[in-house]
Amino acid sequence: MGNGKDYQEAANTYNVSYQQVYQWVKKYEDGGDEALKDKRGHKKEEAKLTPEEKINLQMKRLERENERLRAENLFLKKLEEIERRRK
Repeated sequence: MGNGKDYQEAANTYNVSYQQVYQWVKKYEDGGDEALKDKRGHKKEEAKLTPEEKINLQMKRLERENERLRAENLFLKKLEEIERRRK
């Protein structure tokens, strides 16, 4: 390529498509390093949340913990049942 970039060679080297390399280069040219960062799953810092958002976040955490504890209890009950049958 005239611009000194060999997208196909980069695609082959990193086992991605030509289009993916092209998109990465375009993002970098438009926004620098910051544009290439993976921001999936990143949430607002808790300090920046509204009181309502903080309550909702806490509720979700508690719901996940309750679900985990329910599953753990069911597992332990099942294990206890299996051990009783072996005796």
